[in-house]
Amino acid sequence: MMRVLPLLLSLALGSTLRAEEFRPFATFVLHSHVKVTGERITPIPIKPIVFHVSTDGVRVRISPEGDAEAGSTFEIYRSDGVGRQRSGETALEVIPGIQAMSKSGGVLRHLRLTREALTITTFPGIADHTIITHALAVAPGTPVAARQPNVPTESSKP
Repeated sequence: MMRVLPLLLSLALGSTLRAEEFRPFATFVLHSHVKVTGERITPIPIKPIVFHVSTDGVRVRISPEGDAEAGSTFEIYRSDGVGRQRSGETALEVIPGIQAMSKSGGVLRHLRLTREALTITTFPGIADHTIITHALAVAPGTPVAARQPNVPTESSKP
């Protein structure tokens, strides 16, 4: 019994430690950034920023390229897919993806993540506007200067 207990304890701790490790998911490049106030949509000028996304299965971490310490962490609350509507179609389809949220300093942020894109919707606590940040997936290993979003073409869509 005394030999089994340390083995069980090490297995339990080992699985806990592995569950907390973040694994790379995908790389995205910032595509658009807009502010919505009432009925007005205002584009916010942006530089192309590359984001690395990783997950431990419970949380999602988004870090700007070159500064892993400046990342944001979101708690996954839904992993059974996300809805999308193709251009020109009325039907909503469910594709693989997750939804997550983060609340910090009175700011609520919602994340919608698929292999193709990520969207962060930010709801400031006492402001009358919402910020929507949209990024598209880029091929891994692509040099920063040449990174362009992986935009699906009509022929590549299912």
